[in-house]
Amino acid sequence: MIPLHWHTEPLLIASLLFAGWLYIVVTGPLRYRWAPKETWPGRQTALYFSGLTLAYLTIGSPLDQLGEDFLFSAHMVQHTLLIYAIPVLLLWGIPHWVIDPVFRNQWLRVTANTLVHPVAAGVLFTLCFSIWHIPELYEAALQSKRIHVFEHITMFATSILMWWPIISPSRLLPTRSYAFRMLYICVLMVGQLPLFGFLTFSREVLYSTYDFAPRLAYLDLAPLDDQTLGGAIMKTANMIVSLLVLGISFYCWVKASARADPSRVKPTNRTR
Repeated sequence: MIPLHWHTEPLLIASLLFAGWLYIVVTGPLRYRWAPKETWPGRQTALYFSGLTLAYLTIGSPLDQLGEDFLFSAHMVQHTLLIYAIPVLLLWGIPHWVIDPVFRNQWLRVTANTLVHPVAAGVLFTLCFSIWHIPELYEAALQSKRIHVFEHITMFATSILMWWPIISPSRLLPTRSYAFRMLYICVLMVGQLPLFGFLTFSREVLYSTYDFAPRLAYLDLAPLDDQTLGGAIMKTANMIVSLLVLGISFYCWVKASARADPSRVKPTNRTR
């Protein structure tokens, strides 16, 4: 049996520790300077550190080794967590009074507004995610640790941009309307269909690393079956996330409409 290991790379550990330390300092001692009237955000702190913990489990656990050396499907689970789960937890965990002072600078606000515009964010995310699955680039990332780190950073960064119009933590760069969010997520779902089809229905193994990788006794998948499973995981995760966003957005839209016009949902009492 091939031993699997946990990563203790200095860059990974230092990045996560710094992100956690910075959050504690800003929401703790510096809160009285940035936002003296705000209370400590206990719920958001739990969400933020859940995101950091999941980031380590995604990149530092044996899942990373499985995805790098043995199974395409394991790598797709890793990418799914990296672009769908971790950014959501981190964005939910950031109070608006932490991020908004940064965007009071006009240049930064204009630049950020451009990047998180739904068209720019959606195109950058879809292109980044798709381009990294071109066989030559994908193999380069598997063979070079530096390229692999860069791949994950760009995927994560563009996923933050992609999520921003839906769950923005900022009041200066706010979310879009519920109707727009529903349209936005539908367009993103359609935009990723070519990649999912390319991976799932290919009749040949696209990535040589997995074609020649040793078979794991406890996960004995043929390379082509593994590739098909990986494409199915990507598509299923995308559909689940999209349906959740659609359902929540529609529910919130109805609730907001009811608050704006109670007569739509509450019948008027009439005397006979």
